[in-house]
Amino acid sequence: MSILDIVCAPSTLAARVFNPFQALFALGARWYVSWQFLKAGYIKYTTWDSTLYLFENEYHTPWLSPHSAAVAGTFGELFFPSLLVIGFFGRLSALGLFVVNAMAVISYSQVLLAEGSEAALGQHVLWGSILLFLIIYGPGKLSLDYVLNRSRF
Repeated sequence: MSILDIVCAPSTLAARVFNPFQALFALGARWYVSWQFLKAGYIKYTTWDSTLYLFENEYHTPWLSPHSAAVAGTFGELFFPSLLVIGFFGRLSALGLFVVNAMAVISYSQVLLAEGSEAALGQHVLWGSILLFLIIYGPGKLSLDYVLNRSRF
């Protein structure tokens, strides 16, 4: 046994212990972040008059009219998480949700960046971090992407 083997032994042991949990962790990450956006999209859809009011008076969405932004935001919060839950087009759906999350922060920045809203902004940072993880590493082995593309992975 070389000195390098001895030095790397703890890291090798940790990899053997934790690597089997990678697919389960990716699944949990997909489900957690999807649930957050599905809830928001469902509320927007079921209280459409309130949603329109918020987009007209509270959210300041650049590039889109309030009505278009409400439709796009609601669609994004329902469509992308639905794909992400099953891991279909996992990286692209995570990217779509990342954009929805970024737009939420931009359009509501007067509140999220204000003093006292650190926890709310922290939630968006957490979701963005999880989504970046999924964009870079993919949805994992417990996904429809993996099943359909098994021969390519």
